[in-house]
Amino acid sequence: MNRFFVDKTDVKDKNITLKDPEQLHHLRDVLRIKLFEQIAVFDNCGNEYIAAVVEIGPAAAKLEIKEKKPPRDASLDLTVACAIPKKVKMDDIVDKLTQLGVECIIPLETERVIVRLDKQKKIQRFQRWEKIALSAAKQSQGNKLTVIKPVAALKDLLLSVDDFDLKLMPTLEGKRKSLKDALSRERGNIKKIIVLIGPEGDFTPQEVVLAIRAGFLPVSLGERVLRVDTAAIAAASFIKLNETC
Repeated sequence: MNRFFVDKTDVKDKNITLKDPEQLHHLRDVLRIKLFEQIAVFDNCGNEYIAAVVEIGPAAAKLEIKEKKPPRDASLDLTVACAIPKKVKMDDIVDKLTQLGVECIIPLETERVIVRLDKQKKIQRFQRWEKIALSAAKQSQGNKLTVIKPVAALKDLLLSVDDFDLKLMPTLEGKRKSLKDALSRERGNIKKIIVLIGPEGDFTPQEVVLAIRAGFLPVSLGERVLRVDTAAIAAASFIKLNETC
């Protein structure tokens, strides 16, 4: 069944208004959805609806809710803060992490990040990443949209992580736990996890010290040196798999 996303404010009683121009174009001109055909809709609160298309106009489509499914219970809330890699690999990272069900992605600037975005490019990339996350959520049949945060500097991020139960920092140097050991240590008490993924060349020693002071636990992802995109996907996959096992 074709899936679409709406803001919770566009859901009123038994009706939904689909007014996003790109999604409206996709419904009307690409899929050529007919009147009274049913589609799946999810909102930014995790609710899912089965709705019939009752009106298709130039600026909006009106839907009638036939069934509502409440948010699925998630035992774990995972945030991945990932250093921006070269080329367009961040696009792939957003796509894959959304498919894996990561709740929040934070593009990260660290000392060794090569890609430096000006203010305008940060806005453009942010908008593109939001579209990629939306597409990936539809494709993977997720019922909640992954939150993409604006690009953040590592030093600023470290000031806003107090509400996480477990903070992990894969790194290549120093004393580290395995990711498996870090997750099993207090598994029953862990509800919110944040993982820092470093750039090509890893975090600097100074950044590791600052992260440890902020409560991050250095961990290892194995003996191999992984690219940024591989490390992000590997860490998220392992954590999400452990959540369901």
